[in-house]
Amino acid sequence: MSLALTELTLSHFRSHRRAHLLGDGRPVAIYGPNGAGKTNILEAVSLFSPGRGLRRATAEEMARRPESLGWKLTGLLRVNGRTHEIETWSENGGARLVRIDGKPATQIDLGRIARVVWLVPSMDRLWTEGAEGRRRFLDRMVMSFDPAHAEASLTYEKAMRERNRLLRDQVRDAHWYSALERQMAGAGHRLHQARQAALAALLEAQAGAETAFPAADLELIQSEGDMPEGEEALRAALAASRPRDLIAGRTLVGPHRADLRAVYAAKGVPARDCSTGEQKALLVSLILANARALAARDGTAPILLLDEVAAHLDAGRRAALFDEICALGTQAWMTGTGPELFFELRGRAQYVEVTEEDGVSLIAQKEAP
Repeated sequence: MSLALTELTLSHFRSHRRAHLLGDGRPVAIYGPNGAGKTNILEAVSLFSPGRGLRRATAEEMARRPESLGWKLTGLLRVNGRTHEIETWSENGGARLVRIDGKPATQIDLGRIARVVWLVPSMDRLWTEGAEGRRRFLDRMVMSFDPAHAEASLTYEKAMRERNRLLRDQVRDAHWYSALERQMAGAGHRLHQARQAALAALLEAQAGAETAFPAADLELIQSEGDMPEGEEALRAALAASRPRDLIAGRTLVGPHRADLRAVYAAKGVPARDCSTGEQKALLVSLILANARALAARDGTAPILLLDEVAAHLDAGRRAALFDEICALGTQAWMTGTGPELFFELRGRAQYVEVTEEDGVSLIAQKEAP
């Protein structure tokens, strides 16, 4: 059972005027100088899953400049012996569109075919910055287990924006709130349940693996109080919170107030208090646990995107990471400034060199260094 992107074409995407890559299911080591366009390739692969990709950019921001005509990505996804042709594109800054095997599709449809998870340098500050980034990190993993999580999140956020508008306008008529709170309660309960299920799967995957990376004790907490258990309890809590919310001008109860707490299990130290290296190792551990959990559930490991991860690990942990990737049988797309960062992968990976000339990224598939 396997999942791999076996062909990728980028057209007018970021710094790539046109690029074409062939994959054979092995890890892909992408190297070249900073600014050459390596991360842009990973971003393109991330768009073979639901959402805004690993940079959370708008469709307009992804277009190659100065043309800004729009962009298109085409790929062949091999899923357990069956190949799907995937196209996703945007024209003139418009919404991202998807076509699967020649037929119009939604991003949720895409999520049912492919699972893609990633780790990028901006996540290095995950444990020390605000709760929003940790929620986004968790929800990305949740979506890998349950693509419909994205739809529940959009429903909740849309209803909450409308409720917050009423609060800011100091509207006090209960009838205006009731319908929105019912929507928020239904979608919010689904969000909370999906997050709890994903955390349970991650903890189980960590507990059942021998790995060089530290396990993390994980807990979903609220910024204040407890998350109401059950749809009706959440609806009642929203109604009861209206007076307080009117003063604040925003909604103070619900899954949007959740936070992900992590503790370095072996040391009993909160992730926020760990060293920089330990924090990075915990992130790698969670990404690998996510992959193991999906492989155990579906028989297929997700595609992994690891941006500049090798440069932040010592040689021992780097070798351990590559060994775990190969043992999982996952196609991992990784970037680094030079081929020496992937020395421990020799004979087990494909190599791609990325260079830049006059603002255009150029790629060349290479033999193993």
